[in-house]
Amino acid sequence: MSSESVDSESKVSGNQANIPARIRRELDIDDGDKLRWHIEDDGTLRVQVVQQRSGTFRDFDGYDGNRATEVEREHDTWGINTE
Repeated sequence: MSSESVDSESKVSGNQANIPARIRRELDIDDGDKLRWHIEDDGTLRVQVVQQRSGTFRDFDGYDGNRATEVEREHDTWGINTE
């Protein structure tokens, strides 16, 4: 075990572990973000935060085009245009 100080710790419950609030705030981790896990050759665990803020509807102001749409007819369940 390393002699480095511990910043935070959490307990694993089932298949899940919580990210301590201080670390979430410091790394700006929010709902919808992804964590990419990598084990280094020396056994060190590296985690990369992938923020999912671009491409979300957070800043969407609505459709401002001049063409009426039939969303359920023109798109499948995943929002893909079927026409």
